[in-house]
Amino acid sequence: MKVEIQPVVSDVAAQLGGGVPYALRALAGQLADEPGMGRPSGLPGILTVTVDGDMFEDCPDLSVGYVREPDRIEIRFLRAASSTEPSTDARDQGQGRAPDRSADPVAAAVTVREVADAWRRITGWLKHNAPDSYAALRAGAGPAAIAALEDGLGIRIPVELHALWLLTAGDDGGDGWGCLPGNRALLTLDAVAAVHRLKMDSQAREDVLNTDRPEGERITVWKATWIPVVALGPADRTSGLYLDADSGYLGRWSRYNEGRGEVLDTLVTYLEEAADLLEAPVLATGDKPGLIGGALVWLSSIDPAQEDRWQPWTG
Repeated sequence: MKVEIQPVVSDVAAQLGGGVPYALRALAGQLADEPGMGRPSGLPGILTVTVDGDMFEDCPDLSVGYVREPDRIEIRFLRAASSTEPSTDARDQGQGRAPDRSADPVAAAVTVREVADAWRRITGWLKHNAPDSYAALRAGAGPAAIAALEDGLGIRIPVELHALWLLTAGDDGGDGWGCLPGNRALLTLDAVAAVHRLKMDSQAREDVLNTDRPEGERITVWKATWIPVVALGPADRTSGLYLDADSGYLGRWSRYNEGRGEVLDTLVTYLEEAADLLEAPVLATGDKPGLIGGALVWLSSIDPAQEDRWQPWTG
């Protein structure tokens, strides 16, 4: 398992004590062998592990946060651990509620910066290369609008999604194409509420039928903690991606609940990978970006009738 340490984490390590960088490298080696050794943190998708500072010279006890993906681990934050830090059991006693995004302000700040950086890379590319797609992005939502949506959904909005919506409240589509791979589009806040309500109604119907089904055959098509984020296109809401507020990972949804499965990307990783594809298309092994006029169009979902107008982006 590949373990990556973000530069900001290395900078923090150097400030906490002379032995902290060595302790961090030692932990990275352990995580490579035991990627699941951490426990859930107060932020979706992030696991934490504590390092006993007594095992290293000039090193306090440390709290380290990381994201585990199928083929790699990324260490995202580091801080000196407080002796009053809640135990794992205490963190788990939430009666089913999603964790508070303010539980770890350091990790929250890192996540907000990562979202902002990835989105800045995407919008910077659009502004200079695909002005029609850039113009189709809505302005950020205000805190009151996000709070109202949160109340309507009845769940806490994860910090990474909250940060994204402050930057943009949806994508109206450049000439009908969304700016994310597959020509997907970020849902507007109204669309988020509408899709969530529609899917919850679908689950309510299944719940009625589930009462007559054996326990092993009961069907779950939607969970209250699944927040629809991305749609197949600006005008096509037959399928898309949701963010699970409990796990922090993206999953697929569709109108007829077919082809649903785990994506196993965090929202941060998803945005970072989209930015990577735009900035270094020669390295893309999946979808490829291109242009039709002033709009970004991804090859995987292009209309065959417009293929002759599509110009691949080579960087």
